[in-house]
Amino acid sequence: MKVKDIYSYLCTKAPLELQMDFDNSGFLVGDPEQDVSNILIALDITSEVIAEAIDRNVQLIVSHHPVIWEPMKQVLSSDPQQNKIIKLIKNNIAAICMHTNLDIAEGGVNDQLMKLLGAKTTGILEYTSAENGCGRIGELASPMELPEFLEYCKKTLKANGLRFYNAGKKVQKIAVMGGSGGNELPLAWTNGCDTYITSDIKYDVFLLAQEIGINLIDADHFSTENPVTDVLYHWIKDFSEEIHVFTSDKQGPAAQFYSN
Repeated sequence: MKVKDIYSYLCTKAPLELQMDFDNSGFLVGDPEQDVSNILIALDITSEVIAEAIDRNVQLIVSHHPVIWEPMKQVLSSDPQQNKIIKLIKNNIAAICMHTNLDIAEGGVNDQLMKLLGAKTTGILEYTSAENGCGRIGELASPMELPEFLEYCKKTLKANGLRFYNAGKKVQKIAVMGGSGGNELPLAWTNGCDTYITSDIKYDVFLLAQEIGINLIDADHFSTENPVTDVLYHWIKDFSEEIHVFTSDKQGPAAQFYSN
């Protein structure tokens, strides 16, 4: 099995045509003809993840967030971001990054998030084309009090903590958007949702939730997107049982919560 074979397969599951204009999803580092026996799945390609890949004799890292965001005019070891590219190349490790195309794809980030929260998906939150979009709308089988749902979210998503606004409503019709989705709060409200779960929420968005009367939960960027690593793991295992696939154990929520 070669890197290009894995890449072609993943593009059938999360087509690059789905990615948003600002994005840089795709095959970003490495040799397409390189043979692959070991693959590491990670949300981010950090220095710790690269070290883990080297220790595990990995030839390919498949991540959600792109390891290269902007055009580079130089690649220097003195730059922390650029040095990661050098380490990957020196150790013959390729990088495939599936970002907003994986957010939008069926069975990807947002479908997995909805599934973990115990809700049935009923629609798309924000359409990016006539048929596809980012975020999901869904319903719980039965309503839950917000404190109970918060505890469930924290445990299920393995979050360090949650930021939230309680509008005094039970939780049943929900909207989700993995990662940074604060700007889409009005879409959750206009679709009749009582609760919206996303991350990286700014102060003004919490104020808006208070004004319009909708429960709002910031469940952490990492915690709302990392569940897709399990999806990637099973996609690749289904593609080839001969490849050894590992999920990184060197990552977790970067933000910590202090309470006295």
